[in-house]
Amino acid sequence: MTDIFQDSPLRVAGHSFNSRLLVGTGKYRDFDETGEAIAASGTEVVTFAVRRTNLGQDAGAPNLLDVVPPDRYTLLPNTAGCYNAKDAVRTCRLARELLDGHKLVKLEVLGDDNTLYPNVVETLKAAETLVADGFDVMVYTSDDPIVARELEAIGCCAVMPLGSLIGSGLGIQNPWNVKLIIEQARVPVLVDAGIGTASEAALAMELGCDGVLMNSAIAHAREPVLMAQAMKCAVEAGRQAFLAGRMPRRERAEASSPSAGRINA
Repeated sequence: MTDIFQDSPLRVAGHSFNSRLLVGTGKYRDFDETGEAIAASGTEVVTFAVRRTNLGQDAGAPNLLDVVPPDRYTLLPNTAGCYNAKDAVRTCRLARELLDGHKLVKLEVLGDDNTLYPNVVETLKAAETLVADGFDVMVYTSDDPIVARELEAIGCCAVMPLGSLIGSGLGIQNPWNVKLIIEQARVPVLVDAGIGTASEAALAMELGCDGVLMNSAIAHAREPVLMAQAMKCAVEAGRQAFLAGRMPRRERAEASSPSAGRINA
């Protein structure tokens, strides 16, 4: 029997993680709730928007690192709010300065305010620059398998296709494209954006994703800490189901019991 505790860890750019759930820090009521939800999720990787997060540069304001200490979590600064490659690169370099040379980043270049859909052209430009500059780049992108392949060829250490629009909670709208990306990828594939509830996180893992990143699904829940626990269980269950292998789908019924010994009146 496959044992989840014997599963190989998630490996990204030389880092190993036992949890395959990555979470964000936005939209919580306060830092106390942020810390409680993150702890309940069991995550080891926490992402945050560099442009709006105090990491100590403002001594008089609450500091994210007080509830997400770097000795417990791997920090994943992201470029949320950037709409072109130039701004995204500048944001990553600022994060590297603030975090003493930290080089693991999540690249996110958006197309517009209405959809928050990734701007693929600017994403490719930024990825090339950041990889050449020594960053380990996890990249948010569309669910286009060809674009995912291009990002991997540039040297990105993980590809993160959207399940649906950021903050929408619509779940995975195109599981077939996500599977195509997984089948061709040689780097980890993590669904990023669109997950709304636990069953959708489990589906991402059942498809064969290496992990799931989410923020709004937890922060916007009526009970964020409880939802964080649910997401932890869902990702683990989905991973176990993927490793176990789904039963074949059949067009006709098949009895669970053998026909021998049937009682006839």
